[in-house]
Amino acid sequence: MKRFLLVLLSLGLIVAFSTTAMAVDVKVSGEYYAAGMYLDKTTLKSGTATDGPSTAFYYQRLRVQTDFIVSPGLKLVTRFDAMERAWGATRSPAGVATHSADSAGTDAENENIAFDWAYIEYKSPIGVFSAGYMNDGSTGTIFGNSYSPKARIKYSNNFGPVKLGLAYTKEGELSNTAIYTGNTADADKDKYGIEGVYNWKGGKAGLNVNYYNQRDNRPKAIPYKRAYFLFTPYAIAKIGPVALQAEFNYAVGDQEYEFPSTTADKDIESFTGWVDATADFGMFYAGGSIAYVSGDNDPNDDKVKNVINGGRDWNPCLIMWNYERTKWAGGLAGYNGANQDTAMANGWLFQLRGGVRPIEKLDVMLSATYAVADKKPFVGTEYIDDKYGYEVDLTATYKITNNLSYMLGAGYLKADDYYKGLNDANQIDDDFLLINKLTLTF
Repeated sequence: MKRFLLVLLSLGLIVAFSTTAMAVDVKVSGEYYAAGMYLDKTTLKSGTATDGPSTAFYYQRLRVQTDFIVSPGLKLVTRFDAMERAWGATRSPAGVATHSADSAGTDAENENIAFDWAYIEYKSPIGVFSAGYMNDGSTGTIFGNSYSPKARIKYSNNFGPVKLGLAYTKEGELSNTAIYTGNTADADKDKYGIEGVYNWKGGKAGLNVNYYNQRDNRPKAIPYKRAYFLFTPYAIAKIGPVALQAEFNYAVGDQEYEFPSTTADKDIESFTGWVDATADFGMFYAGGSIAYVSGDNDPNDDKVKNVINGGRDWNPCLIMWNYERTKWAGGLAGYNGANQDTAMANGWLFQLRGGVRPIEKLDVMLSATYAVADKKPFVGTEYIDDKYGYEVDLTATYKITNNLSYMLGAGYLKADDYYKGLNDANQIDDDFLLINKLTLTF
C-alpha cells in the first residue's frame, strides 16, 4: 500500500512540475533627465535687504514605469521616481511630511525613491476597469492639467467613435485612522467624474464633468466645506498644416462655513480658457496662444473666483508660470504678496512663437509673451498696477539619438509694476534664466 501511495505521490509531483507555469511578462519604460539652471534673481525686488541673490545648480530625476502583464487583458502598472534631487545640495529633512505636488510621496522620499503608481488594469468584454493609485488631473488639452497620483477607480469603453469614461477619486482623507487621529467624522475630499469624447479623423472633442465634494477644511479653526461642479469642454483638431486646441473650464458651486465660524457662505464661480494654434510648414512653424484665468481680488465678498488655474503641466514660458523653474529654484517674490509662481493664475496671457528646423535633429524656437492680471489684488488697498510684464524665450533642442535629446534655453523677463504691490515707490528688477537639459527616454 505504501509503495502504491509513493508511486501516486511521485506521479503527482511529476505532473505538477511538468505543467506550464503562469508566465508574467514585464515591460519597463521611463525617463531620466539631468539639467543645469542659472537664475539671475531669486526675487523680483530691488534695493531692499530681501533682494534675492542669483543661483546656479544641477538637478536630476529618474522615473521608471513597470507593467506586469499577467494575461493579454490584465496587468499591474507601477511607477516610481528616484534620485530627484539637486546635485550635492542639502536634502529635505526625513521627518517632514511635505508632499511633492506631482507625487504620492514626500519631498524627502522622492530624493531617494517614491512609488507613485500601483494599480490594476483589466480589459473586460464590457470595458476597461482600473483601480489603485494612478494619474489624475489630466483632461483634454494640456492647459489646466495638474498631474498628481491619486487613489482612483476608473471605467472606460468605446462605442464607435465615442469614448465614455467614469471615475471616482479619493483626493484626501482626514477620517480617523491608526496613523492619523481625526476629530471630525466627515473630512473627506472626493471627486466624481464622467467624460465623453467624440473622435474623428484628425481630431476629437470632449466634455468632462467633475463633481468635487471637499470637506478637508472642516477640522480647521475656520471650518468650511466646498461642493462644486467643474465643466470642461475641449477640442483638438488639425486642419491642413494648422493644429488647433481649445479648452474652457467653468467651476460653479458653494463654499459653506460651519460653527464656530460666523462667515457668510460664498458662491464658487471660476473660469479659465485657452486657445492655441500652430502652423507647421516643415522646416518652419509658427503659432500663438491666448489664455485666461479668472482672478479674485476681494477675499471679503461673497464670491470665490480662483478655485482653478492654468495647471502645473502647462508651462508657457521658461520663467513665468513654469513649474520646473518654481519646483527647483522657488517662487519669485515681489511686494505685498505679489509672486511669480507655479501655475498661471489671475491673468491674461498672449504669446507668439516661431521655430525653425535647419536640420532634421535640431529644433530652435523663439517665443514672446505678454501677461496682465485679470484683477488687481486687494490687500487693504488695491495694487497699483495689473501688468505682469513681458518675457522672451529662446530654446534649441537637439535629438542626439531617438531616445536621447539635449536642450539649451534662455529666458528674459521684463517685470512690470504688478510686482510693486501697493506702493509705486517700490523698486523691482528684471530677471533672466539659462537652462540646459539632457533627457533620456526608454
